[in-house]
Amino acid sequence: MTEQPAQSTRRGKQHAAARATLGATRGPADGRVRRGARNRIAILDALWALVSEGALQPTAEQVAVRAGVGTRTVFRHFADMDSLHAEISQRMRRSVAPLLTAAGSSGNLEERARDLVARRVALYERVAPFKRSAILHRRRSPFLQRQHQSMVRELRKAMLAALPELLEAAAPLVEGLDVVLSFEAWDRLRVDQRLGRERAEAALAATAQGLLAQLER
Repeated sequence: MTEQPAQSTRRGKQHAAARATLGATRGPADGRVRRGARNRIAILDALWALVSEGALQPTAEQVAVRAGVGTRTVFRHFADMDSLHAEISQRMRRSVAPLLTAAGSSGNLEERARDLVARRVALYERVAPFKRSAILHRRRSPFLQRQHQSMVRELRKAMLAALPELLEAAAPLVEGLDVVLSFEAWDRLRVDQRLGRERAEAALAATAQGLLAQLER
């Protein structure tokens, strides 16, 4: 049966009215979703900025003020500050992935060791405030503990890839060099011994070269 023009017109108006009603219903909800996403990013950016500036344990209030939101909004998006720091740790890992996976030089042992030290220095200088902050939160965060162990394994793998001679070396030498090239050793030089970047890098390179000299004996 063919639909009459009047019926078709009425049905078209009904559909238009229904779409308008649906749009009105969805509009505010969509707006809230977008605002929530913006707030979440603002909160993460705020913590990132605060830690970058040296605030290793920012409070929720400090994060909220920097993000331009209320403290309750912070905890609407994150269960606690540890979960917020876990997200920042993930962001930091993504940002330094190229430094972790970058191919080293192909020179002799001394040249490759020097290149490895330089790459470690570049990495550690970039992640230093985030690592120091994570150390303070790691004890009560299983996620941060796993992240730390994962980075330790990645750094060791990178060391062995750059210096394959270590695969045949005595275990004490390998373990000692792994410690020398760790963030903890670098942080000791920079913070506790108060060395500038250049002097700290020279100390690290000299210690690494001293250990590697044993391979040539």
